Amino acid sequence: MPQGYLTTHVLDTARGCPAAGVVITLYRITQNGPLKLAETVTNADGRTDAPILDKARFETGTYELVFEAGPYLTASGVAPEHPRFLDSIPIRFGISEPDSHYHVPLLLSPFGYSTYRGS
Repeated sequence: MPQGYLTTHVLDTARGCPAAGVVITLYRITQNGPLKLAETVTNADGRTDAPILDKARFETGTYELVFEAGPYLTASGVAPEHPRFLDSIPIRFGISEPDSHYHVPLLLSPFGYSTYRGS
């Protein structure tokens, strides 16, 4: 059985703090389209309370995390735009090492974001 797992973390780089209250949905990308695996919300530290994909369900493949940035930005006081420049942010990535820890954070500001593979 694979021993890997997936975590994430959202940091508000414009305010210099963790981004609490961001809804995150995880999909596995299959031949038949996206399959929803999990939905969670970031805590006060900008992290999820548990791995978003635990060891029991971890397997190689293509995945997508969708971060609902728009409601977070509105709640944090960023003036609303119509439509908002960043609203839902999808990050599609591959998992090729079944025994590794994949950490896919989101560094967020109102007009840009970045990510990387951490561990």
